Amino acid sequence: MKTRRGHVRQRGKTFTAYWRVASQEGGSLLRSKGGFATADAAERHLTKVLRNLDTGHYVELDRSTQKQTLADFVRDDWLPAIATTLRPSTLASYREKLELHVLGAGREGEEGEVPYLGTLRLADITPERINRLYASLLAHGRRDGKGGLSAQTVRHVHRALYGCLNDAVRWDRIARNPASRAEPPKPKRAPMQVWSAQQLRSYLEYVEADRLYAAWLLLVTTGMRRGEVLGLRWSDVDLDAGQLAVRQTLIAVGYRVEISEPKTERSRRRIGIDSATVAGLRSWRARQAEERLAWGGAWTDCGLVFTREDGTPIHPQSLSQFFEKRAKAAGLPPIRLHDLRHSYATAALEAGVAAKVVSERLGHSSISITSDTYQHVMPELDDQAAARVARVILG
Repeated sequence: MKTRRGHVRQRGKTFTAYWRVASQEGGSLLRSKGGFATADAAERHLTKVLRNLDTGHYVELDRSTQKQTLADFVRDDWLPAIATTLRPSTLASYREKLELHVLGAGREGEEGEVPYLGTLRLADITPERINRLYASLLAHGRRDGKGGLSAQTVRHVHRALYGCLNDAVRWDRIARNPASRAEPPKPKRAPMQVWSAQQLRSYLEYVEADRLYAAWLLLVTTGMRRGEVLGLRWSDVDLDAGQLAVRQTLIAVGYRVEISEPKTERSRRRIGIDSATVAGLRSWRARQAEERLAWGGAWTDCGLVFTREDGTPIHPQSLSQFFEKRAKAAGLPPIRLHDLRHSYATAALEAGVAAKVVSERLGHSSISITSDTYQHVMPELDDQAAARVARVILG
């Protein structure tokens, strides 16, 4: 094939595609790509190049980036570039998901393994290859060899890979983002696991003598996130007014704990607390003062409400493990610590608290998130509203 802008020519046993691109000085420059086994393959490549030139998707790569692999791009360029733009926990999550489930951490190409993409050049990554990766992760992507990843986890992997390749397009490393045409699995919404008001009460009765009783009480009666409770400072609590302010959160980056910004801007909020929770916090403050006195100079003053005996922060995962053990010992249905937040919201809505108020107390970015998350409560509330309004109108 020969056109005004390009042609294919045989060189030895292979074929080479040639095309011209505009130069900054005015005129044109000849570009080529060889090594094609057949003339048809070279012509298909030339057709794609000319199409990209016509649509503005053509990328002129220098020699140093033409052979760059996905692994090199992620580790050397992308992660360092976005490090200052993300929360530390988000950056760690992206790094972990890409290293384990996309790059393969050195396991690329092994017989029977997941078809990792780490050794592929950026230009060689296609939607089909990404889809094969996702299918393999669903089937046997767990690192412990015990099956596949959940659809939700694969979607998290897709989100990280999409963002990475999107920046590769912005930085003129590739012409298009192949992840935009891939098809990550759609997770099925699992039924929400919550405790009833009676079960919440039973749990609090069981842990009443627990050292962290005030933390359990705060989680149950406010719906605060785990990191918000662990990041709460005494300076953010006004026990006389019965209020607290969420201004920071405690997160885990690997095994290290760090203070971070709230999840969203709406997560910065003031929350009213009831008299029982206020009393629990007063008792806890007195006990913490006793522990501080007992430890003397070895006690660490980090200003947090909830700490270990020596004053250092509590690791978020430790609090979750404490909760699971106590819930099991109390004979209650197994739920995650985060499900206390869902349980609080469900109880509040069932008690007739307006969805707008519940949304603000939870720190949701919009009321639609509250409505979508707790839609299992909405039909019953609608029936109650119908009956109440009918009684007012009809007497």
